[in-house]
Amino acid sequence: MSKQPLFERMALIGVGLIGSSIAHGARKHGLVKHIAATARSEATRTIVADQGIVDSVYETGPEAVAGADLIIICTPVGAFEAVAKEIGPHIAPGAIVTDVGSVKQAVIKAVAPHLADGVHLVPGHPVAGTENSGPESGFAELFEDRWCILTPPEGTDATATTKLQDFWQALGSRVEIMTPRHHDLVLAITSHVPHLIAYNIVGTAADLETVTESEVIKFSAGGFRDFTRIAASDPTMWRDVFLNNKEAVLEMLGRFNEDLSALQRAIRWDDGDALFKLFSHTREIRREIIDAGQETEAPDFGRPHGSETED
Repeated sequence: MSKQPLFERMALIGVGLIGSSIAHGARKHGLVKHIAATARSEATRTIVADQGIVDSVYETGPEAVAGADLIIICTPVGAFEAVAKEIGPHIAPGAIVTDVGSVKQAVIKAVAPHLADGVHLVPGHPVAGTENSGPESGFAELFEDRWCILTPPEGTDATATTKLQDFWQALGSRVEIMTPRHHDLVLAITSHVPHLIAYNIVGTAADLETVTESEVIKFSAGGFRDFTRIAASDPTMWRDVFLNNKEAVLEMLGRFNEDLSALQRAIRWDDGDALFKLFSHTREIRREIIDAGQETEAPDFGRPHGSETED
């Protein structure tokens, strides 16, 4: 447990998988004196209260952020502007506002205009998650040995960034700091485009007229099962991701389509050398990911091991 809490009052705007996991972790490590949360539905507020991971839970944001020195927006990215408009006038000077969204330029555009001078915006992205959602899905270990990327805009108070970095490290994360634009490009190719491909391939398989849906389910090989695990991710969150990181996603999709065309040519013209060269290179990438501690060699056949499923 931390010797002294890093923050007096943390307000979680939204308590789904990520928000509830932050609450679990902050409670476990003694990082915050008081944890407040918001949930629009009474049913969700009841679940959160019954879990005992927060000290207070409210229907609206202004109640939760009153007196908070750390505010974490955990809603889908598409709701960020409305959230910022609602809570902005009620945030105390000196407070740190951050988020857990997987796009960053859009977050800054949506949130920054609604924050008063003296409030520090340090966008964040914990690269961790599972295909499950809701407050009952959270657990304290979700962020252990995972990356959390912070993207403070130019001119952000360095002390605020350092304090937020300390918070995520205390939750078990490794922290990387980069520019918002670079973050969006990196995540477009490592997370967003793979999700888009997964959604598409699962949809294509389900729509094949010559293959029944029962056959797709019955004879799913490991690769397809991996795709279905990714394609089971929260639809609202991923809709908002693609709409709010469209430039980077479209740029990476263009490159992907070019490479896919090259693969198509290699197959059409029986170019086994080109195929073997590519497959050998991608196998090495997998080895580097395992060596970096971001995956294990254990087969999962589409089923996550603990917290290993990532955003």
